[in-house]
Amino acid sequence: MLDIFKAILFGIVEGITEWLPVSSTGHIIILDQLIKMGQGEDFMEMFEVVIQLGAIMAVIVIYFHRLNPFSPTKTQKQKMLTWQTWIKVLIGCVPAGIVGFLFNDWIDKHLFKWQVVAATLILYGILFIIVENYQKGKTPKVTNMSQLTLRMMLIIGVFQMLSMIPGTSRSGATIVGALMLGVSRSLAAEYTFFLAIPTMFGASALKLYKFGMNFTGTQVAVLLVGMAVSFAVSIVAIKFLLKYIQNNDFKVFGYYRIILGVIVILFFGIQSML
Repeated sequence: MLDIFKAILFGIVEGITEWLPVSSTGHIIILDQLIKMGQGEDFMEMFEVVIQLGAIMAVIVIYFHRLNPFSPTKTQKQKMLTWQTWIKVLIGCVPAGIVGFLFNDWIDKHLFKWQVVAATLILYGILFIIVENYQKGKTPKVTNMSQLTLRMMLIIGVFQMLSMIPGTSRSGATIVGALMLGVSRSLAAEYTFFLAIPTMFGASALKLYKFGMNFTGTQVAVLLVGMAVSFAVSIVAIKFLLKYIQNNDFKVFGYYRIILGVIVILFFGIQSML
């Protein structure tokens, strides 16, 4: 029962931080240090990735009509545009897919450290502030999915690839990359949401394959509860972000990341000296 309660906490943190550009992995790593589950290290390594499937399902539910190329209410042209959206999403996922498949184990072994999390939290926090200041007063060059070029998609995909470094934030990295290319905030957020679908399904499938199907009943319950909570919280977080960016920029998230990065350094730095 205690682990179920902990899974609820993990689901809340995941649902909020997966979509706000503040690094879900960074927050989950910190939470894992504060709240230990009694399910073993291998399970937690898998859990911290697969729990994100709940958050991804929130995107599918919110954008189901937009992403459904088989909708009977769509015209033939609208169906074609939907297929083009999926093609653009898959192209943007190529860099992360290649690097994730080749270097997933190396990244897990060498980069999942509090020092890396703190550094990337602060670095991308500074980048958000710099990019927003640079773009201030400028009219976005790209406001529609159809305007995204192959070059833009691959560059944004490279930024998503960089988010495999813990503490970076997948949404944060892709949004920064998109803003640097002159993409509007709303389109940057939407494209980020869509990129998450194949990316996180692939990452979760890889983790489940490596973990195997040797789940205990408690582990199944913990995983399902975590996913369900992250789904429900993600619905709220996504709608909040879409409404927030209508009249605000991302600098507040930049300041938050810098403050959190400093807290991580202080917390783990002091802990390592004790």
